[in-house]
Amino acid sequence: MNSGSKAIGIIGAGSWGTALAIQLARAGQQASLWGREPEVIQALTEQRCNTVFLPECPIPDNLAICADLDELVSRNRDLLVCVPSHVFRSVLESIRPQLQGDARVAWATKGFEVSSGKLPHQVAHEALGIEVPLAVVSGPTFAREVGLGLPTAMTVAATNADFADELAWRFSDKNFRAYTSTDMIGVEVGGAVKNVLAIATGMSDGLGFGANTRIALITRGLAEMTRLGVALHANADTFAGLSGMGDLVLTCTDDQSRNRRMGLALAAGKTVEETCAEIGQVVEGIKAAAAVHKVAQDLGVEMPICEQAYRILYEGAAPQEAVAALMQREVKAED
Repeated sequence: MNSGSKAIGIIGAGSWGTALAIQLARAGQQASLWGREPEVIQALTEQRCNTVFLPECPIPDNLAICADLDELVSRNRDLLVCVPSHVFRSVLESIRPQLQGDARVAWATKGFEVSSGKLPHQVAHEALGIEVPLAVVSGPTFAREVGLGLPTAMTVAATNADFADELAWRFSDKNFRAYTSTDMIGVEVGGAVKNVLAIATGMSDGLGFGANTRIALITRGLAEMTRLGVALHANADTFAGLSGMGDLVLTCTDDQSRNRRMGLALAAGKTVEETCAEIGQVVEGIKAAAAVHKVAQDLGVEMPICEQAYRILYEGAAPQEAVAALMQREVKAED
């Protein structure tokens, strides 16, 4: 089914929100984009480009720019939230009073809520109520490549199959393919854990440990991701798809990944703070490491790679020490 052109409001004009807004407009949707930074809104309006976060990607003429969040929310039945995980709840709470009666909310936010260990759909239910249809957009996608219109695939997951199907159609065009899923938990877990594993892989590469170590970390990291997801009642098969293995491999192996770049910098002796300042955008894997650590401990799920990433980020462990701890683990069956 092709849903045709319908209004959708995108909340968050960082690199990812801008890229998805561009794609929706490119696919013929009536899209509007809001961002909190005045300089970004000015650049989007006057130069038709996000010169701060996505400078290479021009804004289509049919993408509207909105400076008023309340106006954006009240005028659009469907909303796509593209904000960092640590402000996800507060943004949802702020928009609830302006939601239309039949509003539907999707998000491209990745990560557990650190304070509670809850996944985004759980936060959304608490912030918006259980009656609002929800969906998550995820998968192996870099904002710059989406913004430029390079061939891309991603996953749209919703418990309401019709909502997932409609969103997938709205995103899709000749160079963008969206697949659907009903496993919101699996898609969300993949999006959260892969950022932690990308930091670990970046550190390994930065220390010169080679391709063998990199693929071992990715493969065993996928096993950790799957164990955690299954413990949270996700479908194990989800982790073999775009939002699991696909996003993990992409984030661990390409330097467009901010999380991988964080790992490379830590291996070079830089601090988390100075690396975040250099990157200039949120590195989701830092907070994700704390959240994944908390959830894994609460559930009794063994995640040794994520555990060592947490130790480096929060307990001052040296990367070399973490690798030694992983290599000295007890010999056991792979499965």
